[in-house]
Amino acid sequence: MVIKNNLSGYRTRRPVSIFVALGLCCCFYLLGTWQKSGFGKGDSIALEITKHTDCNVFTNLNFETHHNDVEITEPPKQKIQVFEPCDVKYTDYTPCQEQDRAMMFPRENMIYRERHCPPDDEKLRCLVPAPKGYKTPFPWPKSRDYAHYANVPYKHLTVEKAVQNWVQFNGDVFKFPGGGTMFPQGADAYIDELASVIPIADGSVRTALDTGCGVASWGAYLLKRNVLAMSFAPRDNHEAQVQFALERGVPAVIGVLGSIRLPYPSRAFDMAQCSRCLIPWAANEGTYLMEVDRVLRPGGYWILSGPPINWKTYYQTWKRPKEELQAEQRKIEELAEQLCWEKKYEKGDLAIWRKKVNDRSCQRKDAPICQTKDADDVWYEKMESCVTPFPKVASSKEVAGGELKKFPARLNAVPPRIAKGSVPGVTADLYDEDNKIWRKHVSSYKRLNRLIGSTRYRNVMDMNAGLGGFAAALESPKLWVMNVVPNIAKNSLGVIYERGLIGSYHDWCEGFSTYPRTYDLIHASGLFSLYKGKCKFEDILLEMDRILRPEGAILLRDEVDTMNEVRKIAIGMRWDIKLVDHEDGPLVPEKILVGVKQYWVGSSGNSTVAESEGNPKGARDQGASWVSW
Repeated sequence: MVIKNNLSGYRTRRPVSIFVALGLCCCFYLLGTWQKSGFGKGDSIALEITKHTDCNVFTNLNFETHHNDVEITEPPKQKIQVFEPCDVKYTDYTPCQEQDRAMMFPRENMIYRERHCPPDDEKLRCLVPAPKGYKTPFPWPKSRDYAHYANVPYKHLTVEKAVQNWVQFNGDVFKFPGGGTMFPQGADAYIDELASVIPIADGSVRTALDTGCGVASWGAYLLKRNVLAMSFAPRDNHEAQVQFALERGVPAVIGVLGSIRLPYPSRAFDMAQCSRCLIPWAANEGTYLMEVDRVLRPGGYWILSGPPINWKTYYQTWKRPKEELQAEQRKIEELAEQLCWEKKYEKGDLAIWRKKVNDRSCQRKDAPICQTKDADDVWYEKMESCVTPFPKVASSKEVAGGELKKFPARLNAVPPRIAKGSVPGVTADLYDEDNKIWRKHVSSYKRLNRLIGSTRYRNVMDMNAGLGGFAAALESPKLWVMNVVPNIAKNSLGVIYERGLIGSYHDWCEGFSTYPRTYDLIHASGLFSLYKGKCKFEDILLEMDRILRPEGAILLRDEVDTMNEVRKIAIGMRWDIKLVDHEDGPLVPEKILVGVKQYWVGSSGNSTVAESEGNPKGARDQGASWVSW
C-alpha cells in the first residue's frame, strides 16, 4: 500500500520537472544570442583588450632557472675510438723488456734484463701487427717439433746452437730435434736419467721450473710424462728463445734471476733445474740458490747440469782455472746443506739434490733465516740473502706445508693451504662449490665456441685465475693454462700450484712478460671490475690484443655495466665480438663477452693487409667456429 502511494506522487511530479528544464534551456539560449549580437558587454571588453595588446614574439626569452651557479651541459654522444696499427718495427714489441730501455739500467746482477715498463705517457696505444706471411701455428703435438719461419723469422740460434741440436731451419719451417746444450742426444734420454732418481712417472712430480730454458725442449718433452714446466729465459742476444718455446706450445715467460724475486709463490715447484743456465749460484752469498729454495716444495728436487759439475773434465773447454771451479762447487755444496738439501746423485755432467720434507733433521750452521711474514708477497720485491723457513710440523715425518696427492688426484683434492686455513675466507666447502661453478661455466663456453678443448687452442691464459677452477675444468693434454693472479687480488697462486697447475703473479696495468701472439685463448672473469679506477681499460685490452694470436679467441665475464664499457672499447680493436647473457639467463647481471681477433698482418708504409687481400696459403688453417648467436 505504501509503495502504490509513492508511485502515484512520482507520476504527478514528473511533467512539472520536464517543463522547468525546457524553460531554463530556452532562457540560456536567448541570453547567448543577445551577447553574440554585440549588445553583451563581455565580448566588447575582450575586443578592446585585443586591440591594445602588443603581440610581438620575443626571441631572447630564457626559461632556465637562475638559482644554480653550476652550468648544466648535456654530455656529448660517446664516439668509438678506432685503434690504428703500430708501425711494423713493433712486430715483436715486449713493453717491459725492450732493449733500448734495458740499456738505461745497470748490468750488475742482471738488473737491466729485469722488467722495466714504460710510464703512462710512453705506452703504445696501437695494435701490434703480425709479421707478413703469419700462419696459424701447427697443432699440438706437431708444434713441439715444428714452427713456421714466418711467425718467428730469426735464424740466429740455428747457427749459434747448431751442434747442440736446439733448432734447425728447413725450407720455410724450423725443426726442433729436442736437443740441448747438456743433452745433445735429446731431451728424452736426459729425462730418462733424471727419472732413475726422481719419481717422475707416478704423478709425484707435476710442476717443474726451468731456469734459463733456451727453446724449452726440457719442458716440451716433460709434457708427455704429465709434468708441467714453467720455463723462463731473458730477452737477450739469444733472440726469441722464449718466443720459440711458446710457438711450440710450451709454457714459458721472459724472465731472469736478477735482483727481484721470481713471480711465483713459495713451495710451488716439485722439481727445478739449471741445464747450463750459467747462473752464478755461489755468488751474492747464495741469493739465487736461496730464491730457488723458496719456490721449491719440501721434498722437491733440484737438478744442476753444467758448470761447475764435472769440472775436472771440462775446465779447459770452459777456459776456467781448476781451483776456481772446485771452489765454486764446494760453495754450492755448503749452500745446499744450509738449505736443508741432500745430494742424491752425481754422475758425469749431472747432479741432483733433494730438499728435505721438513727442518727437523737440518744441520744449519748460522744460516740467516728470512724474517718476512709472507714468503708469497713477491711482486717487485727485492731478493734477500736469507733462507725461507719451513712451515712448522708436529712430527719428523710430516711434510712441511702439507702432503700432496699424486696427480691427477691432486687436481681436485682440497689443497693443503685451504685445508689449513691459510687462504682467508676460503673453506673446503667453498673450494668444492667453486669447482662446480667453473665446470658449469666451461660447459657453457664450449657451447659458445666449439673449438674450446680442441688442439686449436693450445696456449690458454686465465687473467684472473682465482682458485684455478677454469684451468681445472679445462684440464687436457691438448692444452695448458697460464693462471695469472693479479697482485691486487686475493693471493691464491699457492693453491693453484698445489693443484698441479702453473701460473704467475702480475699487475695488468703493465705488459705481461711474453712476446706478441703467444696465446690462442684468453679468459678473464671479474678482471675489469677488479681494475676499475686502477688503470685504463683500453691499456688492458690492448695488452690482450698484443699477446693474442690472429684468430685467437677471448672470453670475458663481468657485471653488465662493466662489460658494456669494455665492449665500446673492443669495437675499435679489430675483434669480432658479441655480448651474451649469463648461462642462467638474462636476469643475471653478469654477462659474457665472446670474440675472435681478426686476421691481419703488417706491411710497409704502416698499412695492414687483411685476409681478403690475399694472405699466404695456409695462413688461416683453422679459424674459430662459433654457433649462431
